[in-house]
Amino acid sequence: MMLHSQVFHTFPVLMLRLAISLIFLLIPAFLASAVAQDRRQNAPGEFDFYVLALSWSPSFCEAAAERGNAGRSQAQCSERPFSFVVHGLWPQYDRGYPEYCKRPSPRLERNVMVSMLDLMPAPGLIYNEWDKHGTCTGLGTRAYFETIRKARAAVKIPEEYLQLAQPKMIAPEELEAAFIKVNPGLSASAISVTCDTRRLAEVRICMNKELQFHSCQENDRRACRRDQVLMPPVRGG
Repeated sequence: MMLHSQVFHTFPVLMLRLAISLIFLLIPAFLASAVAQDRRQNAPGEFDFYVLALSWSPSFCEAAAERGNAGRSQAQCSERPFSFVVHGLWPQYDRGYPEYCKRPSPRLERNVMVSMLDLMPAPGLIYNEWDKHGTCTGLGTRAYFETIRKARAAVKIPEEYLQLAQPKMIAPEELEAAFIKVNPGLSASAISVTCDTRRLAEVRICMNKELQFHSCQENDRRACRRDQVLMPPVRGG
């Protein structure tokens, strides 16, 4: 009987110790989540700045072909020689970002989508960018895509990357420097480069709500850490 009594009294103590251990394990994750979440999370129009994401189209098309998805990417990856194309204009918080701020999202008119194909040559991408990011700007469909067009017009692409004829290995810092050189007011703290396992993926440029270049150290946390990345050539370049 004494042995059973000791076990009976010891069991709650063990459970209490286990519960306390779990609490201490979960506290850091909870605090990290709380920091990542902005108090305005997903409130349309409530954000701090934009990120203009410019995708290197030849990298996207090469990766799509490797995955066997070339057919689905035909609008972007046919014979038309795209270089940098707009992936999106994303509202950001100083820490974190909103997404899908209206469910269901207001309908994007087809004529607005078609009007953007010169900058964003993929209908599915345009619809997705509106649903995920555009709804968080507080703007209507036309105003959002007009803002994308203005943001893109505010950024000059270095001449040597408009019709890149041969594959090029480049350090991310070198590519950033090329953009900084031809865009007065753009600083290293407002631009970052992303990559996949070996190729250039995107150049991301931070802008304030007036579409002026804006410092954004948080954006650099997701930047490419490789010494060099491959830029596949532009089709027909």
